[in-house]
Amino acid sequence: MKENYEERTERLLEPIVSGFGFTLVDVEYVKEGADYYLRAYIDKEGGIAIDDCEKVSRRLEEELDKEDFIPNAYILEVSSPGLGRQLKKEKHYLSNIGQKVDVRLYKAIDKVKEFTGVLKSYDNGHFVFDVDGKDMELEASSISKINLHVDW
Repeated sequence: MKENYEERTERLLEPIVSGFGFTLVDVEYVKEGADYYLRAYIDKEGGIAIDDCEKVSRRLEEELDKEDFIPNAYILEVSSPGLGRQLKKEKHYLSNIGQKVDVRLYKAIDKVKEFTGVLKSYDNGHFVFDVDGKDMELEASSISKINLHVDW
């Protein structure tokens, strides 16, 4: 059901977001404690402002009220994906080739479970990372999480 809610919300949200000149990054429907959250992450060149989030939220809320496909009460949040955002979808991987990323694995490889490297390529569930000048090839099934790296 969760995926269905996310997909349907994405379909409603895409024309709204593109109409404002923004990019839809992701939608997630999650339960945290006793509450359900429907979160939409949007972006644009130069970054998203609170006013941008408010405009999208109002329009999305109208559409969600019309469609009314989520039976339980939820909290709607529209925000920027943040600097160290998680990459989850093929479009995220492809648009971030050449970027530095932080990778967490399900199982350690050579006693390493987390590393930082440059995403060199992605093709059909197969990743290549440059880690300290060496190529590391991994299948998506071995990767728990990939985030954009943030230098502090």
